[in-house]
Amino acid sequence: MSIGFKEWALVCEEIGSGRQSIILRKGGIAEGREGFRFQHPDFLMLPTLFHEQIAKLKLPDGSTLPKLVEGEHTISYRIVVEWTQDLTDWQQISRLEPFHLWREHVIRERFDYEEKQGLSLAFVRAYRLRRPAVFPDSPKYGGCRSWVTLPDLDEMLHCDPVLDEEQHRKVAAAVQSALAGGAVG
Repeated sequence: MSIGFKEWALVCEEIGSGRQSIILRKGGIAEGREGFRFQHPDFLMLPTLFHEQIAKLKLPDGSTLPKLVEGEHTISYRIVVEWTQDLTDWQQISRLEPFHLWREHVIRERFDYEEKQGLSLAFVRAYRLRRPAVFPDSPKYGGCRSWVTLPDLDEMLHCDPVLDEEQHRKVAAAVQSALAGGAVG
């Protein structure tokens, strides 16, 4: 069994390019009473266009949405979660601004959603599948949920890190410094 994590297609590409190594999540309607948790340490990114608008991301003028093929999904990235943290301090979250693609008002909206303020953060390592996995769409992949069960995808075993070890460790140190209140650089 393969686990898929639904995320905006443009964010998937940002993570898959090595420009982003964090995921901030509050959770969707179908997350249940406990809310969202990074419950899987190793998963595949399932790109979606659901709810996605270019206006919600920090993108250059003229950016366009990727073309997803109707009726099928393409998986290109495997993600390994290195560590997670629940964040309830807005100042701490705002210091993460250089490390993600979302606009501030989107993150603030997620932070304030429901009565308990906060977000879940995962620091991740991205791997590019040597051969993208393509499979048909199904209603079981829809809805406002973060995690879905995908078909068995042997392709996820054959992948390469997006960032080399030194680059990845530098990003990890910078994110940790930002969370601790240090300078971002």
